[in-house]
Amino acid sequence: MTDMSGEAFFDLVADALQDAGYIVLPQIVAPMLIGLLRQSLAEQQGPNFRDAAIGRGGQQQLNQTVRSDRIRWLTADNQPDQQWLSLMDQLRIGLNRRLFMGLFDYESHYAWYRPGAFYRKHVDALPGSRNRILTTVLFLNENWQSDEGGELQLFDEQDQLLQQITPEAGTLVIFLSERFPHEVLPTRRGRGSIAGWFRVSNSHYGF
Repeated sequence: MTDMSGEAFFDLVADALQDAGYIVLPQIVAPMLIGLLRQSLAEQQGPNFRDAAIGRGGQQQLNQTVRSDRIRWLTADNQPDQQWLSLMDQLRIGLNRRLFMGLFDYESHYAWYRPGAFYRKHVDALPGSRNRILTTVLFLNENWQSDEGGELQLFDEQDQLLQQITPEAGTLVIFLSERFPHEVLPTRRGRGSIAGWFRVSNSHYGF
């Protein structure tokens, strides 16, 4: 297993982003951390989770014909959350050194898909908006079976399917937020993940 805080890992991700714009890393995250994150997900389900909205800021609205997952934002005072946030901060620094992306911060949330839940095809950032530059998705599900649905589908800019990714525990997907439409197919069992976004400083772009 590649060390996610090591230079070889940062090189691997940077090369893939320059070449294809995305990378799928099966079982890249240590099982011990996956177990802690899965436990945190299970413990926090209920009142701390809320129905996910679409849109940003004052444009947010609930629309369960588009997405029907429930979310909880990661916080620094939760120990497993902090471990994941620390790894992502190291990745941010590593990519900035290699690609000069100007990544400034990282936001992320748990996403819980009950049986039947889905997320229709969408893009995480509008072209030129710069609010989200790089998307990460970490899956937390053990022993996922091919007939259980819930796959992440990644499309290119011509809307052609690039890859269908099984949401198996430890798999990490990273892609340029503006370039790749994606969707979560309806799941037939409970499905957990952590979605995250690296952003640039708004003031740097004069917003």
